[in-house]
Amino acid sequence: MNKLLRSLMVVASFAMVSQAMAADLKVGYVQVDKILQEAPQTAESGKKLEKEFSPRSQDLDRMQKQIKDLETSLDKDSLTLSENDRRNKERDVSNLKIEFQRKQRELREDVNLRKNEELGALQDRINKAVTEVAKTEGYDLVIYGGVAFASPKIDLTSKVLQSLGKK
Repeated sequence: MNKLLRSLMVVASFAMVSQAMAADLKVGYVQVDKILQEAPQTAESGKKLEKEFSPRSQDLDRMQKQIKDLETSLDKDSLTLSENDRRNKERDVSNLKIEFQRKQRELREDVNLRKNEELGALQDRINKAVTEVAKTEGYDLVIYGGVAFASPKIDLTSKVLQSLGKK
């Protein structure tokens, strides 16, 4: 019985200490997904990538039209072309399709690589903004999303967005 009483007293004292520590702990959270959607840098990054890859995308569009035109011409003229000419045109179309697919794959890979680079840079800026807001507001702990419940009072998302908007 004495051991049980002592154990209960130890548990109770730990509970009181942890409550006292929790009372001094200032906690906040941020919704990173919302920040990524609404940060002005996200739109800037999208425009930058669009400008960077637009010429290659337009080249692919022209190439696709060229393939379609060659296929239409081949279908239309197939009866009047010699066997050798028809094979040559079919080979040209096939080679163009292969080149188109290669360029399309390269563009997709390059776009994904650049998107990841831009996302990494934006995440660094978000982390710096979160740290800045946390230090300015005196937060001891800031949690990134994934919270089952959090009071709107401790949501720092709008403050982080404001901080990002200033930069």
